[in-house]
Amino acid sequence: MEFAPIFDLGHQYLGAILLAFNAFSRLEGDAVIKLDIINEVVNKTGITKTKAEMAVETVFESMKRALAHGERIELRGFGIFNVRPRKTGIGRNPRTGAEVAIPPGKAVRFKPGKELQSLQ
Repeated sequence: MEFAPIFDLGHQYLGAILLAFNAFSRLEGDAVIKLDIINEVVNKTGITKTKAEMAVETVFESMKRALAHGERIELRGFGIFNVRPRKTGIGRNPRTGAEVAIPPGKAVRFKPGKELQSLQ
Protein backbone atom coordinates (compact mmCIF):
# COMPACT_ATOMS: atom_id res chain seq x y z
CA MET A 1 0.00 0.00 0.00
CA GLU A 2 1.47 3.33 -1.02
CA PHE A 3 0.27 6.48 0.74
CA ALA A 4 3.44 8.56 0.40
CA PRO A 5 1.80 11.47 -1.48
CA ILE A 6 -0.57 12.13 1.43
CA PHE A 7 2.28 12.49 3.88
CA ASP A 8 4.19 14.81 1.54
CA LEU A 9 1.34 17.26 2.04
CA GLY A 10 1.49 16.91 5.84
CA HIS A 11 -0.39 14.95 8.46
CA GLN A 12 -2.69 17.85 9.31
CA TYR A 13 -4.33 17.66 5.88
CA LEU A 14 -5.39 14.05 6.32
CA GLY A 15 -6.66 14.89 9.79
CA ALA A 16 -8.57 17.87 8.41
CA ILE A 17 -10.16 15.70 5.73
CA LEU A 18 -11.32 13.22 8.37
CA LEU A 19 -12.60 16.11 10.52
CA ALA A 20 -14.53 17.38 7.50
CA PHE A 21 -16.19 13.98 7.11
CA ASN A 22 -17.07 14.04 10.81
CA ALA A 23 -18.48 17.57 10.62
CA PHE A 24 -20.68 16.70 7.65
CA SER A 25 -21.90 13.49 9.24
CA ARG A 26 -23.90 15.65 11.65
CA LEU A 27 -25.65 17.57 8.89
CA GLU A 28 -29.03 16.53 7.58
CA GLY A 29 -30.52 17.14 4.19
CA ASP A 30 -28.37 17.74 1.14
CA ALA A 31 -25.61 15.38 0.09
CA VAL A 32 -22.02 16.34 0.83
CA ILE A 33 -19.94 16.78 -2.33
CA LYS A 34 -16.19 16.85 -2.76
CA LEU A 35 -16.17 20.66 -2.91
CA ASP A 36 -17.77 20.79 0.57
CA ILE A 37 -14.96 18.63 1.93
CA ILE A 38 -12.32 20.82 0.25
CA ASN A 39 -13.89 23.98 1.71
CA GLU A 40 -13.98 22.41 5.17
CA VAL A 41 -10.27 21.51 4.91
CA VAL A 42 -9.53 25.14 3.94
CA ASN A 43 -11.54 26.39 6.92
CA LYS A 44 -9.94 23.99 9.43
CA THR A 45 -6.32 24.39 8.29
CA GLY A 46 -6.10 27.83 6.68
CA ILE A 47 -4.26 26.43 3.64
CA THR A 48 -5.01 27.54 0.12
CA LYS A 49 -7.92 26.00 -1.74
CA THR A 50 -5.51 24.58 -4.34
CA LYS A 51 -3.52 22.70 -1.70
CA ALA A 52 -6.69 21.51 0.00
CA GLU A 53 -8.02 20.22 -3.32
CA MET A 54 -4.71 18.44 -3.94
CA ALA A 55 -4.85 16.84 -0.48
CA VAL A 56 -8.45 15.64 -0.88
CA GLU A 57 -7.76 14.33 -4.40
CA THR A 58 -4.63 12.52 -3.15
CA VAL A 59 -6.55 10.81 -0.37
CA PHE A 60 -9.34 9.68 -2.70
CA GLU A 61 -6.93 8.51 -5.41
CA SER A 62 -4.88 6.57 -2.86
CA MET A 63 -8.04 4.93 -1.55
CA LYS A 64 -9.20 4.03 -5.07
CA ARG A 65 -5.80 2.54 -5.92
CA ALA A 66 -5.71 0.47 -2.72
CA LEU A 67 -9.24 -0.85 -3.30
CA ALA A 68 -8.40 -1.66 -6.92
CA HIS A 69 -5.57 -3.86 -5.59
CA GLY A 70 -8.01 -5.57 -3.21
CA GLU A 71 -6.53 -3.97 -0.10
CA ARG A 72 -8.51 -3.12 3.01
CA ILE A 73 -8.66 0.49 4.22
CA GLU A 74 -9.21 0.98 7.93
CA LEU A 75 -9.82 4.48 9.29
CA ARG A 76 -10.09 4.27 13.08
CA GLY A 77 -13.25 5.88 14.38
CA PHE A 78 -14.68 6.20 10.86
CA GLY A 79 -14.93 2.75 9.32
CA ILE A 80 -13.48 0.05 7.09
CA PHE A 81 -13.56 -0.15 3.30
CA ASN A 82 -12.89 -3.50 1.67
CA VAL A 83 -13.50 -5.29 -1.59
CA ARG A 84 -15.55 -8.46 -1.53
CA PRO A 85 -16.29 -10.87 -4.34
CA ARG A 86 -19.82 -10.86 -5.65
CA LYS A 87 -21.08 -14.26 -6.66
CA THR A 88 -22.91 -15.13 -9.83
CA GLY A 89 -26.63 -15.24 -9.80
CA ILE A 90 -29.78 -15.08 -11.80
CA GLY A 91 -31.81 -11.89 -11.85
CA ARG A 92 -34.86 -10.73 -13.71
CA ASN A 93 -35.30 -7.93 -16.19
CA PRO A 94 -37.96 -5.74 -14.52
CA ARG A 95 -39.52 -4.76 -17.86
CA THR A 96 -39.80 -8.16 -19.50
CA GLY A 97 -39.51 -10.55 -16.57
CA ALA A 98 -36.87 -12.53 -18.50
CA GLU A 99 -34.12 -14.19 -16.48
CA VAL A 100 -30.71 -12.56 -16.77
CA ALA A 101 -27.40 -14.10 -15.73
CA ILE A 102 -25.48 -11.85 -13.32
CA PRO A 103 -21.71 -12.31 -13.78
CA PRO A 104 -19.34 -12.57 -10.81
CA GLY A 105 -17.60 -9.39 -9.84
CA LYS A 106 -16.25 -7.35 -6.98
CA ALA A 107 -18.08 -4.87 -4.80
CA VAL A 108 -16.71 -2.24 -2.41
CA ARG A 109 -18.20 -2.56 1.06
CA PHE A 110 -18.11 -0.06 3.90
CA LYS A 111 -18.52 -1.00 7.54
CA PRO A 112 -18.95 2.06 9.78
CA GLY A 113 -16.88 2.31 12.93
CA LYS A 114 -18.41 2.47 16.41
CA GLU A 115 -18.27 6.28 16.56
CA LEU A 116 -20.02 6.60 13.22
CA GLN A 117 -22.68 4.04 14.15
CA SER A 118 -23.54 5.89 17.35
CA LEU A 119 -24.37 9.18 15.61
CA GLN A 120 -27.90 10.35 16.27
